[in-house]
Amino acid sequence: MIVRRFIWNEGIRYRLHSKKLPGTPDLVFSSRKKEIFVNGCFWHGHICKIGKLPKTNTDFWREKIFRNKRRDAKIKLRNLGWKYLILWECKLKKAETFKKILLFLKD
Repeated sequence: MIVRRFIWNEGIRYRLHSKKLPGTPDLVFSSRKKEIFVNGCFWHGHICKIGKLPKTNTDFWREKIFRNKRRDAKIKLRNLGWKYLILWECKLKKAETFKKILLFLKD
């Protein structure tokens, strides 16, 4: 929601979760042929504090996150000529992230 509000307040319009594109991107900018994925650190296996595996049932979680990462890699390969930006949950409170979003969308 933080990213969506920021982009909307900048006057940039988007579509949510387009099922027509591989991986169902979180935000789609059709006229610009760009998409943004906002990845949760835990669910997508980011190496940070939030992305740590739980102490119980670790084999299950390791396999689940491995499958998610493998799926994410396939999506990147099939981007169909679209440019994409991946944002990580742990970086959403940093000003640089929002500068990065604007640069990506204005490019």
